[in-house]
Amino acid sequence: MTQATSQIPDDSRAKRNVAVLVLAQAILGAQMPMIFVVGGLAGKQLASNICWATLPISLIIFGSMTTAPWLSPLMQSRGRRFGFYIGAIAGAFGAAVAAYGLYIGSFTVLLIGSYFTGIYMSAQGFYRFAATDSASDSFKPKAISYVMAGGLLSAILGPQLNKIVDGYSVVPFLGTYMAVVALNLIGMFLFLALDLPKGTRGQPKVDGPAPRTRGQLLSDPNIIVAMIVALVSYSLMNLVMTSTPLAVVGCGYDLDNANNIVSAHVLAMFAPSFFTGHLIVRYGVKTIMAIGLVILTAAGIAALFGVSLADGNQPSLVSFYAALILLGLGWNFGFIGATTLLTSSHAAHERGVIQGLNDMIVFGSVMMASLASGGLMNCSGGEPIAGWTAVNIAMAPFIALAAGALIWLTFKSRRAA
Repeated sequence: MTQATSQIPDDSRAKRNVAVLVLAQAILGAQMPMIFVVGGLAGKQLASNICWATLPISLIIFGSMTTAPWLSPLMQSRGRRFGFYIGAIAGAFGAAVAAYGLYIGSFTVLLIGSYFTGIYMSAQGFYRFAATDSASDSFKPKAISYVMAGGLLSAILGPQLNKIVDGYSVVPFLGTYMAVVALNLIGMFLFLALDLPKGTRGQPKVDGPAPRTRGQLLSDPNIIVAMIVALVSYSLMNLVMTSTPLAVVGCGYDLDNANNIVSAHVLAMFAPSFFTGHLIVRYGVKTIMAIGLVILTAAGIAALFGVSLADGNQPSLVSFYAALILLGLGWNFGFIGATTLLTSSHAAHERGVIQGLNDMIVFGSVMMASLASGGLMNCSGGEPIAGWTAVNIAMAPFIALAAGALIWLTFKSRRAA
């Protein structure tokens, strides 16, 4: 009895950190749905060419992509909390600069502010990794899943805050960015409650295996497939979500409809997180990633089916809701599955390098998707329906790429067994 009890891992410390990170995901993370709803519309308002309407969102992703390679090693040497403070401060500063850009009507200043928001986005991306730092192997998938579930609250808080502050703003969308400043300055105090391992230079044990080079890490089949599924899941989610407010408003609906659809989408992104980790433990990470890709395919089909039923008229709100809810569910299974596979494929002393590389590659792809989103939506035939159709057709080859990579890994694993 004593021996069996001693073998049960003590995850009390990890569970406390997960609780803090869930709150951080909910409060600070609320800024992302807020900005993603208004970012393209604010860009359309200020840009000289509507094809660049989604460029503010692209700059956010670019900021995240270029931040991850230096922020991840910095957190390994100085601790996660230090990096999270940097993210919150950058988020507040970026929102303030973007608000000033709206006030003076400068698209360039809006883009500068968007880049700093990307630094926050990069830091937020490491919440899911921080949840595993003090967790046992059996608790890691659940820890990742629970932290991602904090986005459920941000999905409710963000768009509803948008509705409230929009009525008090003389300049369109200015209230959103000022509210984001407050969220960062208040939410950053949550990190005082974290009890994570202290910063370390990440050197392996003297008697342990030699650390792998970047090339060796990037040639690991599990790491390759984890990155591919993560970048495809996140890029396609961003591709479609970025275009959604433009498509909804362009089809004659109002901003409240766009807020509600994005809110439903973000709910679908994070609500499954309460059980995704359990499903991974029970059915295996590859199965859950595969299901995620199937659901992403269904999202594209739902959007195109809505257009076909429109028969020259605007697609119904139901088709927008169906497509965006499925998109959120597919992202959840694909991205959490890929994160779990990645964290199980490297040693602790390798995390600073590989986690930074992973997020650089993933968000680099997401940036390209957000750039493509504006071009496809606004410059594919000149009509919102034509743009919305082009956006959803563009999903197909990337889903095929991820599915092929996952099938390759499955057969490779079976041959090695």
